[in-house]
Amino acid sequence: MDKYSVDSLDKVWFEYDRQNDILYINFGYDVEDADEEVLSGEDVVLRIKDGRVVSIMVLRFMEKLGITIC
Repeated sequence: MDKYSVDSLDKVWFEYDRQNDILYINFGYDVEDADEEVLSGEDVVLRIKDGRVVSIMVLRFMEKLGITIC
């Protein structure tokens, strides 16, 4: 398994897309373009640029928590 780093945890922010049930965890003030996306585990996508994680997408987030949003 490849190893990736995160620049800083001081600039972490979260965004939830209710329509698609995706939690975005972003590292940095802006959303950066990624060189690649890596599926890590079940429905977790790491977005990588220059060997560092720029964001994480957790697919089917509320479903994983067992929460139904109407």
